[in-house]
Amino acid sequence: MKMRLALLSVLTFSLACFKLSASGGQDITPSSNYVVIGAFSVPKNAIEFTEIAKKNNIEAQYSINPVRKLFYVYVMQTGDLPTAFEQAKKLRKETPYSDAWVFSGRLGEENQNGNDINPVTEKKIETIAPTDNTKIAENTVTEKTTVPATPIVAVSNKEQAPTIQPVLEEVPEGSKAFFFKIYTGDKEVSGDVDVMDLDKSRPYKTASYRGNETVNIKPVNKSGNIQLVCEVFGYRKIQQQLNFNDPAATEGISAEGGKVTVPFDLVRLKKGDIAIMYNVYFFKDAAIMRPESRYEVNSLLEMLKENPKYKIRIHGHTNGNDAGKIIYSTDPKTFFALNNTKQGHGSAKRLSEERAKVIQKYLIAQGINHSRMEIRAWGGKKPIYEVDSQMAQSNVRVEIEILED
Repeated sequence: MKMRLALLSVLTFSLACFKLSASGGQDITPSSNYVVIGAFSVPKNAIEFTEIAKKNNIEAQYSINPVRKLFYVYVMQTGDLPTAFEQAKKLRKETPYSDAWVFSGRLGEENQNGNDINPVTEKKIETIAPTDNTKIAENTVTEKTTVPATPIVAVSNKEQAPTIQPVLEEVPEGSKAFFFKIYTGDKEVSGDVDVMDLDKSRPYKTASYRGNETVNIKPVNKSGNIQLVCEVFGYRKIQQQLNFNDPAATEGISAEGGKVTVPFDLVRLKKGDIAIMYNVYFFKDAAIMRPESRYEVNSLLEMLKENPKYKIRIHGHTNGNDAGKIIYSTDPKTFFALNNTKQGHGSAKRLSEERAKVIQKYLIAQGINHSRMEIRAWGGKKPIYEVDSQMAQSNVRVEIEILED
């Protein structure tokens, strides 16, 4: 059967499986089960994977698994473990997501444990290999499948069986081992590196890889000409060009012991610099951050604590200028969850202002003086992309401007 566009019906979250209370908070039992189709060490890879799933008419979402430090992309959340197994097996048989599995626990919350389970054997998976470099092509769905509405029920951990063998990473043919050393001074910095294909009419990103660990990179073109881009929040972006076929020919890059080491010596942002918080996301229509935003906001916090002279302006942006509902948290200590909320109505500018303010409030709660921060709300006046573009979601963003350093 020829692969055709968008033949996969939407995998929907029923109100019984994932419902919002009248206050806007999640009404989910303490134990949940997620049907997972991918796990990523680089958050923007999880975002792209999620968007591809949506183009295939699969309503995917993503959230952090803090224990594994991976971003899980999932298509269903339910309290019923057998139903989760059933849907994961169906995905394996009828879609390109042939490795779908079930995570039983709670995603997006710190100090929460859970188990990854193979839906076929119903045994615990001890190791999850990140799928950052696995490409599920757009518009490749071949069959139709649906997710039925199911009630939330308590699930006993007794249903989880012993462990199975760890998943091992496959090394692509012709690949080379790279080590991206991301640091500043004598301190290692967490971050990732984008690999850009320079043989295209304009640089094209082929993949992203974690820094400070050995990764296998496959060739992206015949010439070998690539660009490596490292953009860590709080630091200036660094770009390096090299030839994949002879990387050591570029000054500063070494190739020893079968591994290519590329250094990225980061420099802190300076007065006048403006940085986009690419990994800060908000719940729909809400001035509340999603749990995965915590890591980049904490990078901003670390930057401000590191240099007490920093003063910043927090810019809030939306996609478009339509007015609508705005969901607020009524708990002054809650910044990353839809718990204890209230709903109002306001302009796009007001929404962008409230989103900038929630970051400011979080920083104040962590000890940063209010006088070191300003707020500027733009609504949809400064889009990066057209409002109806496939990339329009990137217009919803927060930017940090350095006023003093």
